[in-house]
Amino acid sequence: MIQLQNITKSFGTLQVLKGIDLQIGKGEVVSIVGPSGAGKTTLLQIMGTLDTPDTGSVLLDGIDVTRLKDKELARFRNQRLGFVFQFHQLLPEFTALENVCIPALIAGTSTKQATERAKELLDYLNLSERAHHKPAELSGGEKQRIAVARALINNPAIILADEPSGSLDSKNKEELHQLFFDLRDKFGQTFVIVTHDEALSQITDRTIHIKDGMIDNVIGTNGADEAIETENVNEDNAPSA
Repeated sequence: MIQLQNITKSFGTLQVLKGIDLQIGKGEVVSIVGPSGAGKTTLLQIMGTLDTPDTGSVLLDGIDVTRLKDKELARFRNQRLGFVFQFHQLLPEFTALENVCIPALIAGTSTKQATERAKELLDYLNLSERAHHKPAELSGGEKQRIAVARALINNPAIILADEPSGSLDSKNKEELHQLFFDLRDKFGQTFVIVTHDEALSQITDRTIHIKDGMIDNVIGTNGADEAIETENVNEDNAPSA
């Protein structure tokens, strides 16, 4: 679903990413962790086509998005990707229902169809009674679930989340974390989540550790396989006694 090859990125003289190679499969829930300044958010933004790498390729669902023109890229982003941020980024002048509809309307969906789909999502997230409330009238957990519904409105293949539970209390964090897995099981989407939350990173399918702009290690089923392969390569290349 996601293939990154030799991704580098610099800002001025500061090299933030130093050759990232990463594959994420369809339906995986993957967390990206590491210290502040390690390059996690930059990597997520490149995956989400919000930024471009200096070198390397980004294949999303088989499409090299680094080769798309601006209009093609904007269409791809709108229709194939969903975003959830630490702060919900809801527009304060619109109701919850209207906020959820916005990406669908941008994609050219009719108001009737967008509204029906938004209502379905709000119902699934137990937010139907809050549909006509504006963000100022919602709790922190409700706002973030509205943001998740907005990310889902166009049935994207990939959901990218940047510290999605960072501003929530413990109860709402747990509910949001569980929601990601429920959505994966129901819709088959791939989730990539940048987080400092250890509780979340411990339950994802794989945890990608980033340090100094490079992948330090990978924990999880595939990560264990990678570690075994690396160990075998080292043994093969080791000098004989």
